[in-house]
Amino acid sequence: MSKLKDGKLSVGEKVAYGLGDTASNFYFQFFNMFLFYYYTDVFGLAAGAVGIMMTATRVFDAVTDPLMGVVADRTESRWGKFRPYILWGAIPYGILGYAMFANPDLSDSGKLIYAYITYSLTWLIFTIINIPYSAMMGVMTPNPAERTVLSSYRFVFAFGGGFLISLFVLPLKEALGGDDPADGFRRTMMLFATCSVLMFFVTFWFCKERVNPPKSQNSSLKEDLGMLILNKPWLVMVFVSLLNLTGSGMRGASGMYYFTYIVGDEAKATFFMSSGMAMFIVGSMSAAFIIKVIPRRTLMIALPILSGIATLAFWVADPSQYWLILGLNMLASLLMGPTPAIVWSFYADAADWGEWKHGRRATALVFSASTFAIKISLAIGSGLLGLILTQYGFVANQDQTETAKLGIMLSFAVYPGILTILSGLVIFFYPLKERDNKQIEEELNERRVAAGDAEPEPSAS
Repeated sequence: MSKLKDGKLSVGEKVAYGLGDTASNFYFQFFNMFLFYYYTDVFGLAAGAVGIMMTATRVFDAVTDPLMGVVADRTESRWGKFRPYILWGAIPYGILGYAMFANPDLSDSGKLIYAYITYSLTWLIFTIINIPYSAMMGVMTPNPAERTVLSSYRFVFAFGGGFLISLFVLPLKEALGGDDPADGFRRTMMLFATCSVLMFFVTFWFCKERVNPPKSQNSSLKEDLGMLILNKPWLVMVFVSLLNLTGSGMRGASGMYYFTYIVGDEAKATFFMSSGMAMFIVGSMSAAFIIKVIPRRTLMIALPILSGIATLAFWVADPSQYWLILGLNMLASLLMGPTPAIVWSFYADAADWGEWKHGRRATALVFSASTFAIKISLAIGSGLLGLILTQYGFVANQDQTETAKLGIMLSFAVYPGILTILSGLVIFFYPLKERDNKQIEEELNERRVAAGDAEPEPSAS
């Protein structure tokens, strides 16, 4: 494996790593923003059936995340533990994503079965790629500060992918499909799927793995799982992710309903979503600079609380005042921008803590919690959205009753705002501070050198 000076990664390697999350977010944000709407208003499925389908399949799929983490941690290849899965999974990833929007001519029950199959398989291949991809951040460099910078790059590119989705999906749908929205969605997804495959190839080729488990570590799933359950930093971050992403998933999936049935102009959703993603990018880019002034733990408390308040403000904001709701969304997005980079650096710190405390390193298993939380949260968010829309009397492609509009507003503003605020409050229980991480880094480096697992590398201040 290639060596680093002071744990510093090259800009090129950071960019290559970031492109992997652009590829992931082409799907994640496409699904988050448009899939529920596509299933109900284009593919013709009932909202309640979609909610149940998403919840059931995603809960099952989430179980595969720790299993994939276990497999990846035990993989040995000439490319490392994690990189092979990015190479092997790229083409199936592209094919399955396209298949979700292929829109076959089936009966109502046939469409639902087709949705179950393609939705489940797409998220399975997402797991096969994304668990190892996420874990790579913990092994590309041993330096916690540099991992935060790497995480910042990652989420700049991730939100860049989300920005492109929010900016181009609806215009491309119209341009490529004309009067046929199903055909427009299908062709648009084909473009993004192709780009995703190429980006994963770049990530595989230019990124390297450098941090290995202790040579004396035996392969024991029981010990790895036992270590994980006792990893308090990891447990806290799981709860934070569940709260935050459930709110985010519900709000993202209800956005098209908000603009179609509350604002009354679907076209306005494009600039609303893309400007929000632009603010996410600005916020994410600022993470590496902000953490030099404000501790990460403090930021992870303050930023979600403030962002949640901005989201709750949609409840009282007049939807006809487009520039007002636009500004609120941009503010909420800017405030949340730095947090994903910090969250993922916390997961890397949790992997270090486990090795420091228990003498075992299970990087992919630790990072599998992140995608586990993503999938469970989106399952809960989608399930709640389907339940709420059904309970409040939503009927697709019709003028909505005041009761149905209330359900849309609860899903878009109130519940997401509350959950985001709660995610910030949970960080009060996170035990590690910057001085703790510094001590852990130094002691682990000494252990690795003494055991012959690494050469001496001075840590960066």
